[in-house]
Amino acid sequence: MSYENPITGDQILRVGPVNPAVAAILADEFQATVLPGAEERNAWLEEHGTRIRVAVCSGKIGVDSDLMKQLPNLEAIVNFGVGYDATDFGQADQRGILLSNTPDVLTDCVADTAMGLYLDTLRGLSAAERFVRAGTWASGQNFPLATRATGRKVGILGLGRIGQAIADRLEGFKTEIHYHSRSQKEGAAYQYHASAKELAEAVDVLIVAAAGGPDSANLVDASVLAALGENGFIINIARGSVIDEAALVTALQQKTIAGAGLDVFAREPHVPSQLLELDNVVLLPHLGSGTVETRADMTSLTIENLRSYLKDRALITPIS
Repeated sequence: MSYENPITGDQILRVGPVNPAVAAILADEFQATVLPGAEERNAWLEEHGTRIRVAVCSGKIGVDSDLMKQLPNLEAIVNFGVGYDATDFGQADQRGILLSNTPDVLTDCVADTAMGLYLDTLRGLSAAERFVRAGTWASGQNFPLATRATGRKVGILGLGRIGQAIADRLEGFKTEIHYHSRSQKEGAAYQYHASAKELAEAVDVLIVAAAGGPDSANLVDASVLAALGENGFIINIARGSVIDEAALVTALQQKTIAGAGLDVFAREPHVPSQLLELDNVVLLPHLGSGTVETRADMTSLTIENLRSYLKDRALITPIS
């Protein structure tokens, strides 16, 4: 279908840094506009904001409330990443602005990262590697005993696509899987719990795979961590906002939980200095989907969404 009012490059806005391959395609194929930095942004938006019809952003940056208000003719937001909590979805929904993300293509790599953190956190693999590098093993000391990873009771907080992929992998470790989601999943073969606290009470390891955003902010609070207990571990590959970070720091410092494996943090890239000093926590730089193959697939799907909207005013992977 052809439209009388086609969308041109000066009506496509790149918001913030995006994947380099996406940035190159936006510039070369679409001649998209780049939103200026903070000092020039408001003046630029006053002059040009009304012409923008499509925004392309990363899941980390998004199109927030203030920016969206300054784009009165915005029709669609094309998001690089599965998470979109940095975008004001409520305002977008009210205004009829379509929003896409990149689901499925990153599920396996994020689930693989969760399993890497699961093994590393329980078995202390990173700490053991530091033990060797520091020469401590060569000095005659033995590394402390760790926790068995096979056969544990594991809770998945958020049994969506990624949560299910994690569960599939955990089955190979002969684990007993429990879960909590906003609603019970029809056909799920695992034990459902009505709250995050009830889930934590029932398991040895709590894996956080819930979507970010206001609805899940601090879902794992001090009471959930207390329910997990001094022999319990927590793994987070979702969003840093899902865990009360101050409560987590306290629990790790006071050893009211046994350990944590974290790929995400509340104020990335800033990690609480207290966590850097602890050896019962594994810290990763939000690399959940960070493989060459997955980034290529995410790039392809992002650009396919943009092309589809320009051609047919429809997104391939819309968020409803």
